[in-house]
Amino acid sequence: MRSARLDATDWRILRELQADGRITNVDLARKVGISAPPCLRRVRALEEAGIIKGFTALLNDKALGFDVTAFAMIRLHSQAEADLIAFEERARSSAIVRDCYMLSGEIDFLLKCVAPDLSAFQDFIIHELTAAPNVASVKTSLVIRASKHAAGPPMELAAEGSVPARAAERART
Repeated sequence: MRSARLDATDWRILRELQADGRITNVDLARKVGISAPPCLRRVRALEEAGIIKGFTALLNDKALGFDVTAFAMIRLHSQAEADLIAFEERARSSAIVRDCYMLSGEIDFLLKCVAPDLSAFQDFIIHELTAAPNVASVKTSLVIRASKHAAGPPMELAAEGSVPARAAERART
């Protein structure tokens, strides 16, 4: 199911699930204006199509003892595809790395890191990151305060007729 094939009901389902992933199918169906069986079929179809990647709980890092959030900006010596893949695999294998993005521009990768304390983050930087093959430089910034965290795409921009209409228009041209 590509975005051009999503109808208004699918978009409403996605907005409701993004707002509350624990909503029951009956309540979801009521909120989007359809009965429960087709609602469940639609949710399953969205999952099978890979539009819904899964459901997860959003946990409070600090409440669980993870006091350090930081971003690491990585520049590599080589951007050959094999070297990029090797770095991505290294980032995926690290528990401290929560998100890894390959970027255009002067920085090759941006890592979001979460650690229990500054010492654990420092050990990661020194022993795992800067010691990694092909890493030319590492710059870090500690998060002082998180002002906003919004998981997933901005469904507020997917108002009836906006994103779905533009996607359908692109499909026609």
